[in-house]
Amino acid sequence: MRRAAAGLRLAFVTIQRGEQVFEARQASRERPARVAVIYYSARGNTHALARAVAEGAEREGAEVRLRHVAELNQEMVISVNQHWGLHRSEIEHLPDASLEDVEWADGIAFGSPTRFGNVAAQLKLFLDLAGELWERGELIDKVATAFTSSQTEHGGQESSILALNNTFYHWGAIVLPLGYTVHEVFNGGGNPYGTSFTSDPHGSGPDEETLTVARAQGTRLARVARVIGSARDAGLLTGRPVVSGPATSNGERAAREY
Repeated sequence: MRRAAAGLRLAFVTIQRGEQVFEARQASRERPARVAVIYYSARGNTHALARAVAEGAEREGAEVRLRHVAELNQEMVISVNQHWGLHRSEIEHLPDASLEDVEWADGIAFGSPTRFGNVAAQLKLFLDLAGELWERGELIDKVATAFTSSQTEHGGQESSILALNNTFYHWGAIVLPLGYTVHEVFNGGGNPYGTSFTSDPHGSGPDEETLTVARAQGTRLARVARVIGSARDAGLLTGRPVVSGPATSNGERAAREY
């Protein structure tokens, strides 16, 4: 009798799981992926990459939000730099990124120029402000990928992307590298971590080979994000933050990092 009961329970769980998988597959056909491309750009190079990533995701049928993060530098400092001031005027009418964009998205592409081999302060501040989403577990199983640009080939492109990935690990996100998933990667810098562009002093912007790689990264993000988003909708991914930290007055524990 016990074996029969156990067998029935196993059969029920298997059927239930099969129904959830079927629902996830149906949902992936019905709902497009939601992709946010969030970036900082001073002179426009990372902005051009961000647009190409967004184009690639849109070609895959994703709903896309292209958002730049807020500027931190004073307008006077920006205006004395020709390329910086020009790009600032080009995007001032566009909406800034918000935490709601991050919460909305199934997949997120983050872009930043290198700053001493690290992430630009403007984007880093935005990521730090996402702590409230992290506390609620809203960032678990988000699909995250990254891209960058620098003035020299060895100016910290890989380390900047890896620095971004460190944040994604803490989120519990699913880190999605570009890899050598399309042959154009070899022509566009050959960086498997994510699309990378080496600028020149004349500010000519990314070439078509690099933009092709960025579009491929956006397409890859949309494909994976659609599957993960559908699985979340169907209840197949139900990750929640591990409760840790000192007990609060009501007996619960606060999720904190020290």
